[in-house]
Amino acid sequence: MSPDAGADAPVQPPEAAARETVPRRFREWPLAVVMAVVLAGLVVVASGHFRRGTVVLSFGVALALFLRLLLPGADAGMLRVRSKRIDVAVLGLLAVSVGVLSLWVPPPST
Repeated sequence: MSPDAGADAPVQPPEAAARETVPRRFREWPLAVVMAVVLAGLVVVASGHFRRGTVVLSFGVALALFLRLLLPGADAGMLRVRSKRIDVAVLGLLAVSVGVLSLWVPPPST
């Protein structure tokens, strides 16, 4: 075997090599955290507390916004749909809209 045998192999940056050692199911942790918060909000809504649940739901969308904003593209996983600017704008609009509407809805009359 010649000393130049491995010269044609592509060299990966250390981040990519470390990312490959992490199992695939753990690479989508940002989406899993956001979905857990959204699910918690839906459980609160289903238990009869509409306002509290939708505020939690709004917090989950805001969490997705900050994770998309702060994480690099490869680490954002399935939170990365379009360019970072578009994703952050859409998530921000959705978080503010759901938050405002959840506080705007009047409480049920008894």
